[in-house]
Amino acid sequence: MAGQGIADPLLGGIELSEWRLVGPGLAALIVALALRFRLSRARIQEFLAEWLGLELSNGTIHQTIHEASAAVAPAEEELVAAVLASDLLHADETSWPEARQTLWLWVFVATTATLYYVAGRGKELVENVLDGFTGWLMSDGWGSYRHYPHRLRCWAHLIRKAWGLVQSCDREACAFGRIVLDTLEALMAAVYAAREGPPSVDLPTQHASLLATLRAACERRQGSPHPKTHALAVELLNDWEAIFQVLAHPELPLTNNAAERALRHWVILRKLSLGTRTP
Repeated sequence: MAGQGIADPLLGGIELSEWRLVGPGLAALIVALALRFRLSRARIQEFLAEWLGLELSNGTIHQTIHEASAAVAPAEEELVAAVLASDLLHADETSWPEARQTLWLWVFVATTATLYYVAGRGKELVENVLDGFTGWLMSDGWGSYRHYPHRLRCWAHLIRKAWGLVQSCDREACAFGRIVLDTLEALMAAVYAAREGPPSVDLPTQHASLLATLRAACERRQGSPHPKTHALAVELLNDWEAIFQVLAHPELPLTNNAAERALRHWVILRKLSLGTRTP
């Protein structure tokens, strides 16, 4: 029951038909079963037949998913607008195989919207998405974010790396890891306390000595023969302002968990589907 439709060349020639056997409600369910619940086309067919008494071919299910992607394409502009209007944005990326090449799945999590892109890993995408954005950007240490001025750094990444050094057999690495870990934990407790009530002295001033000790320890470890000690010291120095912005603004988040949670489902799907075959 498909009528004449219009094919969009930007979406691989997918046609949006005027008349469809599958209505919008059923189409939304099929998309959810395929992407959110990660069912194969055959499993979706089985589910619809056994639970809803609907007999659909695999071809119809497949076409429904493709047409749904074309139907919601105009919503991208609304998502971008919500991202640009946000006061705080979480960003992250993970590898995404497609057609014998490795691309990256990017996510940008705002208050009211989550925006995904599949693209290269360079900063071009970040610059395009953030063009006009003036809020805070929470990210990891990837260099594509480093040019953005109002940036926050995820402390969870740094704490994990510090713990790795603490558990090292290298005595110098272990000592440096302990300095980083103890400093971050003390400052984290101060941030949480400041959220309960404003401190009598602002946190950067109150903990200036602790920060100076950590910075001196990082500067001494640059060029360390232990690769991970050197890497963490350089990372802390390169992102110093972004890491400790939260001391001046304790209401801001300490971690990038929102973006990591937004990617988790797609990482599981990637393991099952091996990415995507075509754009």
